[in-house]
Amino acid sequence: MIADLFNDFRDGSKLLDLLEVMSGQRMSRERGRGMFQHRSNIEKALLFLKMKSIKLVNINIPDIIDGKPSIILGLIWTIILQYHIEELASSLSFNSRQSSMESLVSLDSRSTLSSRSASSSPVPLRGSPLHRRFRVSAKKALLLWVREQCHKAGCSINVKDFKASWRSGVVFLAIQYALRPDLVDLSKARTRSNKQNLEEAFRIAEKELKIPRLLDPDGGSFSSTALREHHGNMLRYYKH
Repeated sequence: MIADLFNDFRDGSKLLDLLEVMSGQRMSRERGRGMFQHRSNIEKALLFLKMKSIKLVNINIPDIIDGKPSIILGLIWTIILQYHIEELASSLSFNSRQSSMESLVSLDSRSTLSSRSASSSPVPLRGSPLHRRFRVSAKKALLLWVREQCHKAGCSINVKDFKASWRSGVVFLAIQYALRPDLVDLSKARTRSNKQNLEEAFRIAEKELKIPRLLDPDGGSFSSTALREHHGNMLRYYKH
């Protein structure tokens, strides 16, 4: 049981507990209350995240031991968000049409699977190499979903990333239109500025879809922290 979020994560034990719950894997740990055990547990947790290709920015062992709120919150958010995106990727990979599966594979430039081999397997079995590829490419799966929503909305923007492609605000509005066409008039987006489109999209998200406003339309571009929050928003859109 966690009584104090910032204090209870300082020895690394609760951090390993969280990783066990989110990943479903057993995490070995050092027993004891000394600094050596604390550092060892935190190091194991961070190494596990690194092996999962989860990028950690400005998160280090001393700051976790010191219980710095911004570091602890950022770390927990990164872990939870990553596994929620993986869950979304699995959902997309198992429920999408066969053509969507092939698109997922093609999104990953490192994939060694040919489209022919992908088409020969209609549904990837859990634990199979293809299923692991979907999990590794979780963000790309989310990107595919965004593209599908834009296609449904009749939006011709080629969404290539989660940065520059979003600056005009049109992609936000297209996703909202795909989910709730009664809320969005996409024709007006062509005559508005980027800032006006972003402001309208965030207003609709907050007032109509009950999604908290997490991004600032005045920024012009999104920071890495805002980008993680942005991925969370996409999951909220998906589950709406």
